[in-house]
Amino acid sequence: MILRMVWPAWALLLVLGPLLALCVAGWWRARRSEGRGGGWLRRAAMVLATLVIGLAPAVPAETTRVETNAEVFFVVDRTGSMAAEDYDGAQPRLAGVRHDLVALVEALPGARYSVIGFDSQASRQLPLTTDARAVRTWAETLRQEITRFSAGSAVDRPRDALTEALTGAATRNPGNVRLVFVLADGEDTSGADDPSGGTAGFAELAGLIDGGAVLGYGTTAGGRMRSYDGTESTGPGTAAPWILDEASPGSPPAVSRIDETNLRRLAAALGVPYAHRIAPTPVADLVAGIDVEELAADGRRDVRTYRDVLWPAAAVLAVLVAAEAFAQAARWRRLSGVPA
Repeated sequence: MILRMVWPAWALLLVLGPLLALCVAGWWRARRSEGRGGGWLRRAAMVLATLVIGLAPAVPAETTRVETNAEVFFVVDRTGSMAAEDYDGAQPRLAGVRHDLVALVEALPGARYSVIGFDSQASRQLPLTTDARAVRTWAETLRQEITRFSAGSAVDRPRDALTEALTGAATRNPGNVRLVFVLADGEDTSGADDPSGGTAGFAELAGLIDGGAVLGYGTTAGGRMRSYDGTESTGPGTAAPWILDEASPGSPPAVSRIDETNLRRLAAALGVPYAHRIAPTPVADLVAGIDVEELAADGRRDVRTYRDVLWPAAAVLAVLVAAEAFAQAARWRRLSGVPA
């Protein structure tokens, strides 16, 4: 038997402790003045029954073996630089991201998937779900951020969102295997004075991660990016104006280049391998070292469910409440002179 705790223990004690003390004090006074205190004992029993319900005792219902208990977190760069046309020839980097997202889901079937996207800010785009089609749909609709809202690239921008997602998952299901795949180009144009390029803070998450990879997109020669205003007539593959490098004389078209140094630092901080993705090649090598069953060899593939056992305490409480109501009604009739 376990206690699932409807309320935290401190809250139960804070609320029910004084009530129980009041009942004990009332019983003691009634015993001394009237020679009886059954009513106060009944009220104390009501408090104790409520305490049992608050503790929520539960017994094992069944233990099942699941196909996989992996939770896969995709962290996807949507900044304007991901529209640079230097992937598989002259395709935008996001084309590679779309391919790899779908391929990784197919390579890790039966898992739960979540997507965190980041551009000028980071947000959970898809909560943990077993619906692989939801990831495919998200990948198909993936676009770069709207150019005029861009605040540049920063490698550490998704760190807080990823931290929240991983710690929440670890709290809810501590036995599950958590895999993280970061899909980005590594550029950092935030201007922050950080010798690690914004990757050092990710080291704190390594203990929450069982595997994954950092996937890098782009080339050292770099590529130009079309501006995007949210319409189909702009962005990669259109005649939209190039995004300009406002910091250079004459504001020529900006050129984005992959920063593999940053990406390798990020991979090292997370404790996962790095892979450079330049074409839509298979992802088997990216998941070859990930054996969910082996990672969960400590028994994490066994999922035990519990059944709450609240009805005995609830039944006792119902009887006690009924008895209290009857006693109070009789007392009211005596005080008001109404015949019983």
